[in-house]
Amino acid sequence: MKDSPLQIQISFNKLLEVYDNQQHSDVDFLADKARNILKVAATVPQLREGFEDFSLVKKYEKEIEIVLQDAFSNVLTKNEIKAATAPFENLFFNTSKRFDTIIKNAGDNYELQIRNMPEGHLYILGCSVILKIHYGVDMDFRRPLFFDIPDQKGLFRHYRIMYNADYIDIAPTDKAVEVTDEDIKLLMDSFDNLELWKEKFPPESWICKGFIISNMFDVTVDNSISELKSNLLALNTDKDSKTNFSDSFEAIFQSIYDSKNVKVGFSAYDEFSHKFEHVPKKEINSYLLYQNEEIYCKEALCPSSFKTLFDNKTYFSVADIEKYYKLSGGVAPYKNLYEQGYRSAILAPILNKDKLLGILELVSTKPFELHSVNANKLEDVMPYLVTSILRSISEEMNQIAAIIQHECTSIHESVYWKFEKEAKNFLRAQQRGDQPVFDEIVFKDVFPLYGQIDIRNSSVARNESIQKDLLIQLNLVSDIFVMAGKQESLPIYDEINFRIKNYLTDLRESIETSSEQKIIDFLVEEIHPVLDHLNEQGTELTALISSYYSHLNNDKAVYKYRKDYDDTVNNINKKLASIIDKKQQEAQAMFPHYFERYKTDGIEHNMYIGASIAQNKKYSPIYLQNLRLWQLRTMCEMENTFYNMQSELPVKLGVASLIFVHSDTLSVRFRMDERQFDVDGTYNARYEVVKKRIDKAFIAGSRERITKEGMIAIVYSSKKHEKEYLRYVELLHAQNIVSKEVEIHEVEPLQGVSGLKVMLVKVLYTHKNEGEQKYYTYKDLLEVINTY
Repeated sequence: MKDSPLQIQISFNKLLEVYDNQQHSDVDFLADKARNILKVAATVPQLREGFEDFSLVKKYEKEIEIVLQDAFSNVLTKNEIKAATAPFENLFFNTSKRFDTIIKNAGDNYELQIRNMPEGHLYILGCSVILKIHYGVDMDFRRPLFFDIPDQKGLFRHYRIMYNADYIDIAPTDKAVEVTDEDIKLLMDSFDNLELWKEKFPPESWICKGFIISNMFDVTVDNSISELKSNLLALNTDKDSKTNFSDSFEAIFQSIYDSKNVKVGFSAYDEFSHKFEHVPKKEINSYLLYQNEEIYCKEALCPSSFKTLFDNKTYFSVADIEKYYKLSGGVAPYKNLYEQGYRSAILAPILNKDKLLGILELVSTKPFELHSVNANKLEDVMPYLVTSILRSISEEMNQIAAIIQHECTSIHESVYWKFEKEAKNFLRAQQRGDQPVFDEIVFKDVFPLYGQIDIRNSSVARNESIQKDLLIQLNLVSDIFVMAGKQESLPIYDEINFRIKNYLTDLRESIETSSEQKIIDFLVEEIHPVLDHLNEQGTELTALISSYYSHLNNDKAVYKYRKDYDDTVNNINKKLASIIDKKQQEAQAMFPHYFERYKTDGIEHNMYIGASIAQNKKYSPIYLQNLRLWQLRTMCEMENTFYNMQSELPVKLGVASLIFVHSDTLSVRFRMDERQFDVDGTYNARYEVVKKRIDKAFIAGSRERITKEGMIAIVYSSKKHEKEYLRYVELLHAQNIVSKEVEIHEVEPLQGVSGLKVMLVKVLYTHKNEGEQKYYTYKDLLEVINTY
């Protein structure tokens, strides 16, 4: 021991004292044996007196073996893992033959070391031994001690160490410090203070004389099960445990089965689709699935294995895969396993109350290494696998719930704490036996912010796309009936064609709300049955009819220009939504606030900020101003993104942006019936009225809409807000985000609302095809785009 409070001397005095008494025994055999042992010990006085020179252990090896013969039975030497040791030293002598074999198999360079025992802890362990033996104070520093020793195959086996310390004495030297009761209390609270321990027990200030008997027990399987529990816990809780999980998991089963050939896989079972699936996280292989992400259970298993796993709910083992692969003609599961190079396997159903959760797969490249007998070793690990998989399923369900909450409801993260609080109150009331009531969620005195980027003339563009698709469809049908009339002169064909021509004439002039449904009903109910009849005749019309149907979608309509329009709107919405969602993460980090957005023909968003929403953060008006500046900057970025993606869109559309600045605070209430927040109270409802009507408003005294392409329209009512946004414009102009030119107009009074003003701010655009950074107004940008 490099640093210790103890001077170590090997001595057999305490054991020899036992024989001193035993030589006077009434049992002649015991007395004779004791006298013989004492006679041998007398030839080497150091055995009783003690010695610090450990080389004498080798010199007096035979005498020591005789002295220790009762403690080390020769009959059990090949079975017991046993050795005598010097206290607190890595010295082993008088070892059993099994101990010697284990150390030999470990290799020449292996050195026995106690697992997880830092040198500082060894020092404190020595101090605790002094306290217990000399002072009678048990610090209870006992903990399980292990050796991890590799075997001939390179697999680590684990041995629990049990020490018998009956044969040691402790005595102070002149360096020893007397330890008081107060010192002992202080030490109890100071485990990590090694210097304090050394102060109370200076190095080599005590003598430890004697020897220790070490018994070791192979606990490899128990240790592997313990490691398995730790790994399974990491699988569920540690998001970064992916890298080495598979290797460590495999090593555990290799220890249990004492073979490096063993590999471990897992297939999750989905009872709804009746499929095996890959685990969606971590690097866990599936040898049943092989290269498939999922597969129907009956395709992955043969009838025998299916019945064993699903009906009998027990292990399915194959000791010789090659044999059954050939006998079966290469059916599953032998085919996949054989082609991957495995020659024996155990498939174990993981069950929870007879409900199948998945299949544990043990495979080996060696035939007959895995079989029905050693499959029973899995009985001890199955409960932990079941617990882990149930925990994993629960975690996945929580993640799914979180995704649904994020994607499909209006309960934003910033206000989730309030719902959680009410849910806890609900649960506690339920547990008390009271009638639980989920109280209304209201946030008072919050400032609203509203903004939208609206696709201009979207209704016109949509109607034009519908019109074009219907014209195509009607012309295709008309061509068919013109040819039908030439082939067979039936007046009905002329009548049908006459009606088609009337629809075409009306459609070219204008399209009404009912036009689409009226024409589709006409085609599906009256024209398609005739076309089906003509198609059955096998005439030259067949090719035309086939071509016509190839142009239709599942709704029996031509969907070409409408698809271009829908794709354009979807792409715009998706791109703009991704920008504001990403920017929202930054805004939430500045100060928590409620946020929701909607995809319509463009993107709308609502925000509420105030002290009642921020759970543990002090609110200040500076955060509202910050959010308003963030909103304006973000909408400028969304404008830029839109105009730079125009060249990629099937339909050319424009957008107009608007921000509504509300002067006062209001209250918002979560409406349980509609699962969304809404303003609370009659007075506050005025805010919602303005929001819905403002984008259609006109500049006072004109027929110009307040929203224009290339500009952000900021609607407000107070001079204070006008000055505030002029400051923001000045800053953003300095950053080349907006132009310094600003238009300010009165807004034509809305129903019940007057006194509003609008500030029109020109956005500066950066064209993505420019080699150098240049900034354009909307008018200039269109000229640049047209040059490409």
